[in-house]
Amino acid sequence: MEYRKKVAAIYLLGFFVDLVNMFITSVAYPGIGHAFGASVAQLAWISTAYILGLTIVIPASAWLAAYYGSKTVFIFSLITFLFASAGAGLSQSIEALIAWRLLQGLGGGLLIPLGQSMTYQLYAPAERPGLSSVIMLVGLLAPALSPALGGLIVDSLSWRAIFYLNLPFAALALLLAACWLHPDPPRSKAASLDVAGLLAGSTAITLLLLGLTMLGSPGEWLAGATVLALGAVCAVVYVQGALKKSTPLLNLRLVAEPLLRISMLMYLLVPGVFMGVSLLAMLYLQGVLGMTASMAGGLMLPWAIASFAAISLTGKSYRRVGPKPLFIAGALLQSAGMLMLLRVHSASQMAWLSGAYAVMGFGGALCSSTAQSTAFLRIADGQLSQASAVWNINRQIGFCLGVAVLGLLLNFLLALHGIGSLEDPRASAVFHWCFALAAASCLLPLVLCLRIDNRAVLNLLFHFNESKK
Repeated sequence: MEYRKKVAAIYLLGFFVDLVNMFITSVAYPGIGHAFGASVAQLAWISTAYILGLTIVIPASAWLAAYYGSKTVFIFSLITFLFASAGAGLSQSIEALIAWRLLQGLGGGLLIPLGQSMTYQLYAPAERPGLSSVIMLVGLLAPALSPALGGLIVDSLSWRAIFYLNLPFAALALLLAACWLHPDPPRSKAASLDVAGLLAGSTAITLLLLGLTMLGSPGEWLAGATVLALGAVCAVVYVQGALKKSTPLLNLRLVAEPLLRISMLMYLLVPGVFMGVSLLAMLYLQGVLGMTASMAGGLMLPWAIASFAAISLTGKSYRRVGPKPLFIAGALLQSAGMLMLLRVHSASQMAWLSGAYAVMGFGGALCSSTAQSTAFLRIADGQLSQASAVWNINRQIGFCLGVAVLGLLLNFLLALHGIGSLEDPRASAVFHWCFALAAASCLLPLVLCLRIDNRAVLNLLFHFNESKK
């Protein structure tokens, strides 16, 4: 097998493991909540802690790869992930589970930026949109299979078993990385680690997410607003400091490139919002309507089939129509799919629910695959490592914010109506309000589309193709 295909295979497997952890835990929330007596805010932190761990460690990925070598860091990351996955399955309290999920994120957080950087460097710019389509197609296996499989595991075994499911995939990735990746010796001239930037950025992200969670808890609104404000101040300080440094931990100057910036914002506003809707939908279907975990998880199958179709369409039409029409269609369709959830009042409406998930999958995949194809078109090979770190931290922040903001909205509306349990008949209307507001937020990306020079992108792709001949 060609070496670049081996590297791509390892990256795709790491991407698969990451997505499994994103999607599989949601079907286990009711079981975990019952086992530990956990609140909705605590359950949200099962996903948020994992994504937080990913987000904290991603900025250091470029420095770690430069200093220790990509292969060494990749293997260490997988070992940490394996250890934390076992710990999550053995957790005896909700606090311990959240802590293990944080460590799991810290271990897995390097897999995607390192794998993406190693892979993209081996492909020419004109080949990257096609590579992006393959990445997105393979990445569909995780959200397609993990919720349905996770639901079956929860119904027949236990919620603990879903964390053990990660072990064979991570072990396979570890074996392939050890056997296939070429060792790259540490660079003696690697820049010193920006420790102050790492601490400031990590503190900002942690405080922002903690503040959002506290805002959604009754009686903690003032404290939550204070923590959120402190997080915002830390974020401003970090950004100002990073822009002044010649070798910052995260090269935020790359965001000045229009295609990368717009692609990042599209990913933030479309797939990120879906992550929050996915959490709320699992709670609604199981906690309010009484659907089994396996049935709820199975709804990701029509989502994945539709996503597969959308990504195939993107791969075939991107060079012909450009990103603008694909972004517009995707945002409108995802919004329409979320609005379809407003008509769900019974667990027996599987056909309608499958249609809603299919529409959301098609629309979201149009946006995410188009963003992936567009982001790095104008990024030089020497900047790919930093650009990959910026891209992936934005992806994780988007998922974090989607879960945190919609969890906050749900908790706020439940408290506003004096609803203390999902078994309250009024809870259904609260969930519908959340779905409607999420659908409205998916229309914001349409404004971004006005800034895309679609003709310039098509000319750029034409130039790449001509230079390759």
